[in-house]
Amino acid sequence: MTTAPTQEPGQRPISLFRNAVSTAGLIIAAGGVFSFLLLMVQDITSKHSNPYVGILTWMVSPAFILFGLFLFFVGALLARRRHRRQTGQTLPLRIDLSLPRSRRAFGLFLAGSAAFLLLSAIGSYQTYHFTESVTFCGQACHEVMQPEHVTYLQGPHARVSCAECHIGAGAGWFVKSKLSGTYQVYATLANKYPRPIPTPIKNLRPAQDTCEQCHWPAKFVGNLERVYNYFLADETNTAFTVRMLMHVGGGDSSQGPLGGIHYHMNVANKIEFYATDNARQQIPWVRVTSREGVVTEYKTPDFTNAPPQSEIRVMDCMDCHNRPAHRYQTPTAAVNLAMSLGRIDPALRFAKSNAVFVLTQKYKTRDDAAASISSHLSAYYKDDPRAQAMIKAVTEIFDANFFPAMQANWSVYPENIGHKDWPGCFRCHDGNHTTADGAKTVEASNCEACHTILAQGSGPELLELSPAGKKFRHPDGEEVTGSCNDCHDGTF
Repeated sequence: MTTAPTQEPGQRPISLFRNAVSTAGLIIAAGGVFSFLLLMVQDITSKHSNPYVGILTWMVSPAFILFGLFLFFVGALLARRRHRRQTGQTLPLRIDLSLPRSRRAFGLFLAGSAAFLLLSAIGSYQTYHFTESVTFCGQACHEVMQPEHVTYLQGPHARVSCAECHIGAGAGWFVKSKLSGTYQVYATLANKYPRPIPTPIKNLRPAQDTCEQCHWPAKFVGNLERVYNYFLADETNTAFTVRMLMHVGGGDSSQGPLGGIHYHMNVANKIEFYATDNARQQIPWVRVTSREGVVTEYKTPDFTNAPPQSEIRVMDCMDCHNRPAHRYQTPTAAVNLAMSLGRIDPALRFAKSNAVFVLTQKYKTRDDAAASISSHLSAYYKDDPRAQAMIKAVTEIFDANFFPAMQANWSVYPENIGHKDWPGCFRCHDGNHTTADGAKTVEASNCEACHTILAQGSGPELLELSPAGKKFRHPDGEEVTGSCNDCHDGTF
């Protein structure tokens, strides 16, 4: 039978915390607290967010504090076991508040606990918000997320945080995102992430839970006017402009007549489809359920099997607006815009073709691209003073839309709005999707189905508006057959 150790009067009390491990833990924890307080002040008072300061403040420093406290108590546990082996006695835990020393120790313990809980509350709150911030999502993993962060900053949702779309409200999706993020951190550290990052994201939250928190799907939009400025790839960069009405329409009969592009909104009807590829570009099967409950299935001639039930997708905003926040401009679209804004002088010979040419070459790094762009255009235009402005504009286009390290650009990310450079609308509206008896066909897209061309061409003819609409005239005068993307691929 063991007895509690006795202590002679005046003898220094035996402490389990007087050992090397506990001392080391206390030093680490104290250093973590000091670093946390210093970095917290810097992070809060700084005018600009820095992802690395945020990581050090709200993640690394707290980890050191917890590790130090862990060592502090592990050292006490080891000292207690060592004392028991050496003496056969177990040091009891005594709290005697009648002793001044115990009262002081207990007071320090309460003060330290209160401070620790306060810092933990602040740290937990700030850590949550930091890990949900655009700074963390876009800049912490600099190379991996650089394409998404850069395109996000120049997109229409630049003031909407990443988490609002990728996570949304509620604890369930927050937990799912963090579990998914754990693997992503591992993949980044182990250099096992794909280049480019594949889309669409399979576990992305439904648009009804995210997009529709701001956008009203039942809204009747009607017609929207759009003007598209193009320049041909000839010596004089011939201008060609199309001015049109887009028939956006609506899908809720209580707000306006059903029809137009937004007929596809699942408000008055339900549209489902099955895609055979991961990018959802090949859609051989479509099912439409009207508001009266009438179900109609459409298939392409070469699709004879029934689609797997688990892979049937209910159409939502993201199936057309699939690049709402991370849009990569095609080379020709970016150059057309720069020329229409005067950043590239349209009077420069072959400006359109030269700009697109240097943008579409293969480069290992951004520095290589900048050097090659400058070298090629400087050599072609020699001493023309307008060349420097062109070089600057083309380099900026490259930096905003091309990311060699991640192999990311317009060519690997199809955009389903429209149909010029990708199938888009023609994935279903190609005239080949029919019912089993051939009696009904998904209407083939044509110029008049979704837009009315008010004017086209250049100069005075753009002022000759035709409310009834004009037949589309291709700039080269050739008759247009087939889909636009049969010829156009973003490079002309």
